[in-house]
Amino acid sequence: MPESDSGAPPRVVLVTAAALAVALAVAVAVFALTQRSSSDTAGPLPLVAVPAPFSGSPGCTALLAAVPSELTSNGTSLKVRELAAPAPPATVAWGVDDPLVLRCGLDRPPELTQTAALRLVNGVQWLQVPGEGASTWYVVDREVYAALTVPDSAGTGPLQTISDTVAAKLPARPLKF
Repeated sequence: MPESDSGAPPRVVLVTAAALAVALAVAVAVFALTQRSSSDTAGPLPLVAVPAPFSGSPGCTALLAAVPSELTSNGTSLKVRELAAPAPPATVAWGVDDPLVLRCGLDRPPELTQTAALRLVNGVQWLQVPGEGASTWYVVDREVYAALTVPDSAGTGPLQTISDTVAAKLPARPLKF
């Protein structure tokens, strides 16, 4: 029985168009994945230096020698990132798009008062100072002050991991106001 003339395009044209649409979608997905993986290898991270008068202290040396080479944030592994020269002393960063930054040897944060709300994370007392798109968490109960800047998009994993490292390497001390 011959095909009736319904005005629709021939079946070969429809199959070819569908195949082209699928091929285009695959090409776009491959391009997006390729772009993402190339951005994972971003160059050195430029950071502004902040006063860190105690960055050469034994506490900072011990802490920085013990930090992990990777942190997990929301199920994503963040690798240590190279810092652009001149790199601030006693500083480590992880991740590409919204990096986490740990600085050691800082002055006492001015927000640390007797009425400041502190949080205990894995045995370490932290002072959270919210910022634009990120919070900086200060270790306030150790021999040196350290600060971990965490983007709002990060999970709690990095803070917990760094708390474990701080607790293992730096003994707790009474708070100083």
